[in-house]
Amino acid sequence: MGRSLEWSGRRPLHRAGLHPGAWWLWALGLGTAATRTTNPLLLALLIAASAYVVAARRPDTPTAHSYSAFARLALAVLLIRLLFAVVLGSPVPGTHVLATLPEVPLPDWAQGIRLGGRVTAEGLLFALYDGLKLAALLICVGAANALANPARLLKSLPGALYEMGVAVVVALTFAPNLIADVQRLRAARRLRGRPDRGVRGLLHVGLPVLEGALERSVSLAAAMDARGYGRSADVPARVRRTTAALTLGGLLGVCAGTYGLLTAEGGTYGLPVLLAGLAAALAGLHLGGRRSLRTRYRPDRWDVRAWLVAGSGAAVAVLLTLAASRDPEALHPGVVPLVAPALPLWPAAAVLLGLLPAFVAPAPASAPAFRPRPASGSVQPSHTSSLKEPS
Repeated sequence: MGRSLEWSGRRPLHRAGLHPGAWWLWALGLGTAATRTTNPLLLALLIAASAYVVAARRPDTPTAHSYSAFARLALAVLLIRLLFAVVLGSPVPGTHVLATLPEVPLPDWAQGIRLGGRVTAEGLLFALYDGLKLAALLICVGAANALANPARLLKSLPGALYEMGVAVVVALTFAPNLIADVQRLRAARRLRGRPDRGVRGLLHVGLPVLEGALERSVSLAAAMDARGYGRSADVPARVRRTTAALTLGGLLGVCAGTYGLLTAEGGTYGLPVLLAGLAAALAGLHLGGRRSLRTRYRPDRWDVRAWLVAGSGAAVAVLLTLAASRDPEALHPGVVPLVAPALPLWPAAAVLLGLLPAFVAPAPASAPAFRPRPASGSVQPSHTSSLKEPS
């Protein structure tokens, strides 16, 4: 009694950090760059750049610790791709035979597929390049999950996309919460001297994890119902029809414009149709936001640092796309004949632009701690006293 609490931090926790949309744009830019190449050196450089940014700017939140799980998932995908190349063979012909497995004869309707047979170094190398591209894409998505707060990202969505954004955020937070529950239960079992590995440990951990997921689902449903989720404002029928026409027409225009850009015949009309479709879709989303009764409390600001972070990811994607069109052999090294891949210099320098968020993004802020402050008129205890206050 006789004590009050004060904040020791100087700024609120929810105001710290970067706009979550900037992190997602940066990660999507790196992921797009990963799909433009199969060069293992460039892919390894992309993975290293994302890992460095995560290590430098990852906050201390439950969702931030999901990056290691995405890294393990990427490693599992790479190993499965290599296993398929060994068991099912590879379409790449090779002369360097590493092993010869017993081949299983298949019926005529399964022509083109084989089980077993020769395992060549060229086939394994081709599978390694292909699997490493998918692994890099998964790691970039894991970096976005670790750096961006899904709840803050939901606040930044337009009103017309709020319901869909809630579903996406719930889906994105399911895996990090599940991983946090598994880690917490395994640590508790280790403290009790019980096994936490193997099939037996997995069975004992699985039931509490599923129970926790069910409790979170019920709590989320109750919270959404208490906040009036799903309510919409009354708008005139004319506005509703205009919104639907603009949104549907805009999406069709985006599809037609994208198809025109990807084909040689539609090169003249592709870009104008794409821009007109984007404008119509954005107008439809703006009108659709009138139905939302949601208000934003202290929305995140898109400042200069957010532009730099998002721009660095977009620059990496654009430069790697240009490099893939101008020098495809450097970004897609062949495996026949069997030669070591070379590191192209200016595409590698473009990948290094992805390290910019590690220097321009704000440092992750820890939660401000409560510090006891004596009330007026009370005697302050000496700092040299070794006595502890009773709880």
